[in-house]
Amino acid sequence: MTTWDPGSGGVSTARLVRLGFTDAAAAARRLEDPALAGIREDPLLLEALSATADPDLALLGLVRLAEAADDRAVLLSTLASAKPLRDRLLGVLGVSAALGDHLARHPEDWRTLVTYDVQDAHPTPEYFRRTLAAALEDRAHGAPTGEEALDTLRVAYRRCLLSIAARDVCGTADVAQVAAELADLAGATLDAALDISRRDHPADAAQCRLAVIGMGKCGGRELNYVSDVDVVFVAEAPPGVDEGPALAAAGRLAAALMRACSATTREGSIWPVDANLRPEGRNGPLVRTLASHMAYYERWAKTWEFQALLKARPVAGDLALGKRYADSIAPLVWTAAQRDNFVPDVQAMRRRVVDSIPHGEVERELKLGPGGLRDIEFAVQLLQLVHGRADASLRSGSTLHALGALSTEGYVGRADGASLDEAYRFLRLLEHRIQLFRLRRTHLLPTDPADMRRLGRSLGYRSNPVGELEATWRRTQHEVRRLHEKLFYRPLLDAVARLQPGETRLTPTAAAQRFEALGYADPAGALRHLEALASGVSRRAAIQRTLLPVMLGWFADSADPDAGLLAFRQVSDALGNTHWYLRLLRDSGAGSAGGAAAENMARVLASGRLAPDLLLRAPEAVALLGDPDGLRPRSRAALEAEVQAAVGRAPSAEVAVQIARSVRRRELFRIVAADVLGHLDVDAVGRALSDVTAVTLSGALRAAADGYARDTGTAVGTRLAVIAMGRFGGHEQGYASDADVLFVHEPVEGVDETAAAKQAHAIANEMRRLLQLPATDPPLVVDADLRPEGRQGPLVRTLASYRAYYERWSKLWESQALLRAAPVAGDADLGARFLEMIAPLRWPEHGLTDADVREIRRMKARIEAERLPRGADPTTNTKLGRGGLADVEWVAQLLQMQHGHAIPELRTTGTRDGLAAAAEAGVLDAQDAKVLDEAWLEATRVRNAVMVVRGRPSDTFPSDVRELAGVGRLLGYRGTGDGAVGAGTVIEDYRRITRHARAVVDRVFYGEVDEAPAGSR
Repeated sequence: MTTWDPGSGGVSTARLVRLGFTDAAAAARRLEDPALAGIREDPLLLEALSATADPDLALLGLVRLAEAADDRAVLLSTLASAKPLRDRLLGVLGVSAALGDHLARHPEDWRTLVTYDVQDAHPTPEYFRRTLAAALEDRAHGAPTGEEALDTLRVAYRRCLLSIAARDVCGTADVAQVAAELADLAGATLDAALDISRRDHPADAAQCRLAVIGMGKCGGRELNYVSDVDVVFVAEAPPGVDEGPALAAAGRLAAALMRACSATTREGSIWPVDANLRPEGRNGPLVRTLASHMAYYERWAKTWEFQALLKARPVAGDLALGKRYADSIAPLVWTAAQRDNFVPDVQAMRRRVVDSIPHGEVERELKLGPGGLRDIEFAVQLLQLVHGRADASLRSGSTLHALGALSTEGYVGRADGASLDEAYRFLRLLEHRIQLFRLRRTHLLPTDPADMRRLGRSLGYRSNPVGELEATWRRTQHEVRRLHEKLFYRPLLDAVARLQPGETRLTPTAAAQRFEALGYADPAGALRHLEALASGVSRRAAIQRTLLPVMLGWFADSADPDAGLLAFRQVSDALGNTHWYLRLLRDSGAGSAGGAAAENMARVLASGRLAPDLLLRAPEAVALLGDPDGLRPRSRAALEAEVQAAVGRAPSAEVAVQIARSVRRRELFRIVAADVLGHLDVDAVGRALSDVTAVTLSGALRAAADGYARDTGTAVGTRLAVIAMGRFGGHEQGYASDADVLFVHEPVEGVDETAAAKQAHAIANEMRRLLQLPATDPPLVVDADLRPEGRQGPLVRTLASYRAYYERWSKLWESQALLRAAPVAGDADLGARFLEMIAPLRWPEHGLTDADVREIRRMKARIEAERLPRGADPTTNTKLGRGGLADVEWVAQLLQMQHGHAIPELRTTGTRDGLAAAAEAGVLDAQDAKVLDEAWLEATRVRNAVMVVRGRPSDTFPSDVRELAGVGRLLGYRGTGDGAVGAGTVIEDYRRITRHARAVVDRVFYGEVDEAPAGSR
């Protein structure tokens, strides 16, 4: 059917719109252009234009080409008679404005698309080398040099690019073949650029042999249309030439080669040549000998450098020298997985890449973003490096080839491998189409609707190009992210679980290798745990098989994966048959809409020993991890009500305290979990722990009193109050803190004081006994040694007895200890009167005398000298060491006792509040207060982290490397790509912070430097 109607002025705009043109009026005018005379009447022209990605762009490019062509008649007649040319030429013009510009400048290049013989259907590297070399030869006038040669190279390069793009757009080459051809063309271009450099520097060319090693996508034969071409240069001195001059000459040739490709001339540039993957990066020499390369890689190279070398391939220059380089570095590449911290390094590098993406671009980033190309490439490379040690079939620089081999050999499930292959091809094709438009280096999905429409049509979406493209992109992104998370772990399950007939399974040896690479210290033990969790056909095993792939990854991302997996097995053994536990894991697992209970569980269980110990004593507390409010500490009032109600119903004191202690176990787990997951700061942890301790003591005190009344058959004839001291009174408790207390009582009216005292002692002692049962519970030590006369004095005194003692016998250190006194349990009125009674002691009416200050300084110096454990490092002891907790607290307490009588804001039991009030009142320099506050926070965080990791208290950093790494992670240190958490970094940061604090202590607390204890500086 004829589409052209000269009598009516051409094709109607309505028809043009139906054919896919967006600017029908402009299209109609272009069809009237005289340059198209003789073809516009062809009924197949509009049909061919309509089939392109952007008919408007294709028509514009055709008009410009026809106007510029010297052989226009031949062009138009060939276009009309040869469908292959029509499809190729219009297809390219419809996706690439840049190649349309090239054809308008060099219209004779359309002939490149006329025919393909069998040999050139998929051109070889040699074909591209011959083509570029031929362009640089001019038998009549001699080979071009200088900028003329660079222009010639650029034109010839784009002519080759035009033929690749035509095969790509017309579907005669798939995305893998296109990427391989682009890499081969890059190698040929590097060779041509090196030839130009040799012609321009003949003396240098004679003094050296130079090989160009392709890295990255160029080395892997999976290059983009526009990309930096990553290379490494290797040089060698020919016979009779010294190595120094040879390297200098090779460096000049290499630099000239890079300029030949990246310089901008009248014909633009080709692409930048990036040599920053060389040893020492941009700070290292541009060219090295093979021996120098090997010395660096054997001694200094980091994990990421071996990952980069996985794709190293000779691409230009002296290929024999290049092959020797590749053969030499291969053994180093395929043993890289044995390096310490290999997997954490690779994972940290991937995290850094994602973190570097601008926030507004994350969801449109095809290459670097979550669910993008890098997710697939990193996962594939990680598996290659782990299993390629023993399996040579995996040693390919191509992502798709490697993925196929991983699937064939059973390291990746076949369905997962096929899904990732499809996703990778889609993402690469999308990336190619985006770059083809302007031949610009970009990996961002465009936001402009016209660009999205062209992209969608180029991929075959016609009914709704934008919507279909976006839906496919989101679906692919989600699938890649899901598979990225399970790719490394699913085959581990297949090693122990039942497989379908015909499936390949990961061998036990390969599974152990993978566990070892992931950081598991006991691969055999990990396999046993996995088998116990995932084997069988039960509902429980099925749910575990669903969750374990991602949970194994979360465990591997911790400092102690073995402990995390073991704890998960233990909790699952304890709760696996309860319906709610299985439902919690299923409905709140990885990626579910219901929450993140499974991830929270993995992170908490792998944090150290304290959380698993608590959870195993109270397995039902795992439900907190699936509750949106479950990790929020409960208020003291709510806990008090729960405990008191339970104690009131209990049949005996033992049962009552067991209930109180069960509440404490649950709340301790809640606090630890919230802390590990980053929901609580230091102050919140201290308040929550202090509240839990206070409520537990309150319940135990009531239980002991009620039990005494039941056992003796007499009413309790005295009122009791518990006064918190130390960090307990300051609401600054840590996980390892004792409950420092004083007991005060007051007989009720009409009760003999001796009898009342006997009752008070019996109740206080029973309370302490009950709190230590059962022995398997987390200990709660009630320490009353700060009472008058210490452990030699009576456990409980009346208010009058305390008053008499303090007025007559008390020492300065006791007044200092009372700074933190706060009632926490028992009779509230009695507690308040106790505080009123001690106020003059802790806030002396006229402050401190000089003699008092000297006495406090002497006490502090004596404690430092006598109580620091023998052999302990004073720079890392968090309690008594230099700049540690005691240093900071004594400064705050000295200022409180000196100025508290005049400055009410200093009358606080909290250390940080005291420092802040002192700075606000001007009795402490604001910068000094900041330094002290930072040191107190850091020391507290370290003590808490050590307790979480080790499950037992310590005032110093652990000596075990794995435990120290766990402490570092809890403190916020992550792997950097140069190694996992560095012990030196964690400890040196602590020393730096506390060293500054000790300088403030020496100046503010000790006053004159000569009053400081020996060695304190």
